[in-house]
Amino acid sequence: MQRLGQIRWITSALWIAVFAGILLSWWMMYSMAVDMDLDLIGRPGPMGEAMRNMDPRMDMYMPMATFGPLFGMWAVMMAAMMLPTLVPTLRAYDDLIASANGTPMGWLGVLLGYAVMWVGFAALITAVQLVLLFSGIVDMLGIATSTLFAGALLIAVGLFQFTRIKDICHGVCHSPMSYFLGHWRTGFIGGLRMGLGLGAFCVGCCWGFMALGFVGGVMSLLWMGLATLFMVVEKLPDIGRYVTKPMGVLLIVGGVAVMVAPLILKG
Repeated sequence: MQRLGQIRWITSALWIAVFAGILLSWWMMYSMAVDMDLDLIGRPGPMGEAMRNMDPRMDMYMPMATFGPLFGMWAVMMAAMMLPTLVPTLRAYDDLIASANGTPMGWLGVLLGYAVMWVGFAALITAVQLVLLFSGIVDMLGIATSTLFAGALLIAVGLFQFTRIKDICHGVCHSPMSYFLGHWRTGFIGGLRMGLGLGAFCVGCCWGFMALGFVGGVMSLLWMGLATLFMVVEKLPDIGRYVTKPMGVLLIVGGVAVMVAPLILKG
């Protein structure tokens, strides 16, 4: 009984650390937005507008055109947006501490494995952003310079919502307990392995909403908040499966509207 009480104290401390990490990462994103002269929805002020129009091929040092600082921004963004979506998964493992042979170290392993996969994705999308930036497809703030590209990206992510890959990945994210029961490993290393697997499925499920930052602005707190809210709702056991395809329809319609609107205005 005393050992169980000690375990609960440890897991409670871990939960506090997770929620503190979420708050810290959102505060860091807000601070970065303020430093870049952006408002809460990502609109630049005078200094931000000047930064947005800079040429990344200039000789002067520009953090948003350099891998290290840009990767740091994406890594913090992954923590801010994806840690809240991990809460149901950690809660499922928490139940197995009481009912099976789960341990606090296994819980921590799940968290770290999940984080490793999303940090890896942060490195990948950083490289993608730099390619888009130096190709002139996005500006220095990571916002698409072409309505054609923005619309096509919205449509592509919308269509992905109807694919078999999305169904498989969402099924795992939607029911982490089933994943644990089918891939159960004990201890820290076991938790790490399960966390890596869960993180891989989560990246497969949610990558599109990260990529949509190039439409809404990668530093837009409004986009970050809406995307995080949807990904959390999508993983809720009772309603998650009912929102995936309707969101796909909305994204496709939005993509078509973004592409067609300039033609209508010109006409």
